[in-house]
Amino acid sequence: MKLWGGRFKKEENKLMEDFNTSLPVDKRLYFEDITGSIAHVKMLGKCNIIPTEDSKLIELGLVSILNDIENNNLLIEGDYEDIHSFVESNLIKRIGDVGKKLHTSRSRNDQVALDTRLYTKHQTMNTIENIISLKDTIKTVAERNPYIMPGYTHLQRAQVVTFRHHLMAYFSMLSRDEQRLRNALEILDENPLGCCALAGTTYNIDRNLTTTELGFKKPVDNFLDGVSDRDYLLELISDFSIIMMHLSRLSEELILWSSQEFGFVQIDDSYSTGSSIMPQKKNPDAAELIRGKTGSVYGNLMSLLTTMKGLPLAYNKDMQEDKQQFFSALDTVNSCLKIMKEMIATIKVKEDNMKKAVKRGFLNATEVADYLVTKQVPFREAHGIVGAIVIYAEENDKAIEDLTLDEFKQFSELFTEDIYKFIDYSEVLKRGIKTNL
Repeated sequence: MKLWGGRFKKEENKLMEDFNTSLPVDKRLYFEDITGSIAHVKMLGKCNIIPTEDSKLIELGLVSILNDIENNNLLIEGDYEDIHSFVESNLIKRIGDVGKKLHTSRSRNDQVALDTRLYTKHQTMNTIENIISLKDTIKTVAERNPYIMPGYTHLQRAQVVTFRHHLMAYFSMLSRDEQRLRNALEILDENPLGCCALAGTTYNIDRNLTTTELGFKKPVDNFLDGVSDRDYLLELISDFSIIMMHLSRLSEELILWSSQEFGFVQIDDSYSTGSSIMPQKKNPDAAELIRGKTGSVYGNLMSLLTTMKGLPLAYNKDMQEDKQQFFSALDTVNSCLKIMKEMIATIKVKEDNMKKAVKRGFLNATEVADYLVTKQVPFREAHGIVGAIVIYAEENDKAIEDLTLDEFKQFSELFTEDIYKFIDYSEVLKRGIKTNL
């Protein structure tokens, strides 16, 4: 059954039917479509737009369809244009012509807008839960591994930090990601039902009733905008893109750290794969896949932005492409959050290797300069002195802390025995801003 066709003389071409259908994509909206229809038909009955007994019969029919779908007694398949026509056709088969009253004072334009917003609300909360779960895992693993390690800039060893502090940087990133999603939910929490095609309806409907029934904050203010707004999908895919960027950065670090060149961590076998030809290989494929899938989510964002950029008000069929891009980005970000959580939870941190890297990296050079500053040497001058000390240490294959006091004094007579405590890495981490490392 089609939801249109009265003004057409010819049947739709089969090629066009296949090209036009969105059921394989939007069938996942069945719960929201039926939930929205139940709220709509309740409102029709309470507002005396259709008889109360018809409203109740339609509601029972919709509930039975929902139950059958969820119990696998009704498969979402067949020659239907979309999930809306699937539900309505099955409703009419079950309760007869009274089912044709369901669509009174409603268009597919506000129906699909409603379904998508409802689905987006539910799924975004699920993504938030996945973020929180990953954050909890990161915090647990970070607290368990408070070991010193090199901090980097330009991928060059810079200053000493701790593994805990480094990992908790991603906790902070994910906290912002969580807040961005919550902000997006706050903005999208408006009910488009009642906008109809683009200009509302002549029926005396109650938009506040459906708004309350469906758990929205308020009805949309403008009907044209209500049926054509996809900003919330763009905002969420943008948020997903930022999440993926953060996960990709963490993946890159895990890939580097698990290499033999770094040797800081060991990724569990469960999230690694081997080589078909080199038996010694253990590849960080989970992290590499997250890094690779980031580009797909970026592509979803650019695709939907491009779809929307030239559309006049109100609804245009181009917008049918919105769900494919959103669903793809949603599925990708959720799977990556789950995999990252498990990968972090099972990671093994190699304390000794990180300590060795700290010792080889002259990571207390800045502290030597700070020491001289405490002796009233201008920082720029102290910086130059320490640069010369680093060259000397490199040429003599020594760490800064292994230099003798006489060697220090070659560069400045201001050095005394207290330099060794000042540049000891455990003392460095205790002082000042580094107390939270």
